[in-house]
Amino acid sequence: MIELVEYLVSALVPDGDYTVEMREGEATEDIVITIAKKDIGKVIGKQGRIAKAIRTLVKSASAKSSVRYNVVIEEKDEN
Repeated sequence: MIELVEYLVSALVPDGDYTVEMREGEATEDIVITIAKKDIGKVIGKQGRIAKAIRTLVKSASAKSSVRYNVVIEEKDEN
């Protein structure tokens, strides 16, 4: 599932500064997209439409599996 999210984000931000990682929880697994502040708008989109579309694709791709995925978008610290 992480490969799907990496593909989608790389298409949106081809030369951007981002990472995609998996964090395991008790009931769900989180796919965390950490992206630079200058590129975060490209992934979220107007009124969150692109982020919602990414979440919908992940949900439909994992429908037959028993694992629930949650897509989280975070801003990268500039430290």
